[in-house]
Amino acid sequence: MQFPQSFGRTQLPLFHDAIVASPVPLALELDEQWEEEPEAFSELSLSGAAGHCRHLLAPILRELSQEQDARWLTLIGAPASLTQGWLRDAGLNRERILLLEPRGERSALELTCEALRLGRSHTVVSWLRLNRTEKQALAQAARQGGAQSLNIRLG
Repeated sequence: MQFPQSFGRTQLPLFHDAIVASPVPLALELDEQWEEEPEAFSELSLSGAAGHCRHLLAPILRELSQEQDARWLTLIGAPASLTQGWLRDAGLNRERILLLEPRGERSALELTCEALRLGRSHTVVSWLRLNRTEKQALAQAARQGGAQSLNIRLG
């Protein structure tokens, strides 16, 4: 069975300004610092088979690689399975992506903070296990550089 679609109507947003009826009142604890700049730091938790995680991550990275912003999409400490071939097969714009690996005494967290602070990337994607203080450090560095920090936590 097919239903006619009206192309004259606009698509309703899925997540913004949504009203959800809940029989149980929900209590949220929000840190005031996070309310000021919620877009500076985001974290995505993925668990399951590596292939499934890459499949879920591909559209996010593809969208970020095609940003109109002239700055880089920087990936720091990406899993070994995110190869140049995978990036190509997933449809990412590889000319707009920097792949960085921490070396020597520099930790992945330090490298991520520096990449964010420099502001040469519109988004810096990291794969780190972070505590609250480290998340705040990434958010602060992102605000300084006018960038976004996206951390992928694999579980």
